[in-house]
Amino acid sequence: MENKVEPDLYSVRCIFRHRDLNSDKFVYEERITLWQASSFQEATEMAQQEARQYAKEIDCIYTGLSQTFHLIKNEFLNGLEVFSLMRQSDKNTKEYLDSYFDTGKEKQRTIPSLKSKQDL
Repeated sequence: MENKVEPDLYSVRCIFRHRDLNSDKFVYEERITLWQASSFQEATEMAQQEARQYAKEIDCIYTGLSQTFHLIKNEFLNGLEVFSLMRQSDKNTKEYLDSYFDTGKEKQRTIPSLKSKQDL
């Protein structure tokens, strides 16, 4: 009997640039997709191919940036971590979040019941 090895799971984050039809600025999209693959390289290649097709279909630009994360578990569970990026910074928490995640220019909404920020 042949032992079949299940492929591992990877998440790949790709960055896209869209035209903002309401201004002369750009909108950047961070998109994370899941892939079954035998290696980081295979998962990244599959994701990049899909990213180029996605960009073509919706008329945006794939920036060429992709970041691949090997998922620890090979099955879906609530709370399964699908991506992680660690960045060194000398900014305090508020400065860091304001610089990278909460600049005020994001295309997002706040869920009213979750609006308050915790002290980190």
